[in-house]
Amino acid sequence: MSRSSALIHPMILCGGTGTRLWPASRESMPKQFARLVDAQASTFQATLGRVSD
Repeated sequence: MSRSSALIHPMILCGGTGTRLWPASRESMPKQFARLVDAQASTFQATLGRVSD
């Protein structure tokens, strides 16, 4: 396979209960969807922005 035809498929892994982040993380708002660092986006949205073209 040549370098020009190689494709990269990002895989985003997330999970866990988020008990150390309570009350920001709870069953109705898992930690990956909470806006913890950036007030504009959740950590999951920020990750999607980093891996998208």
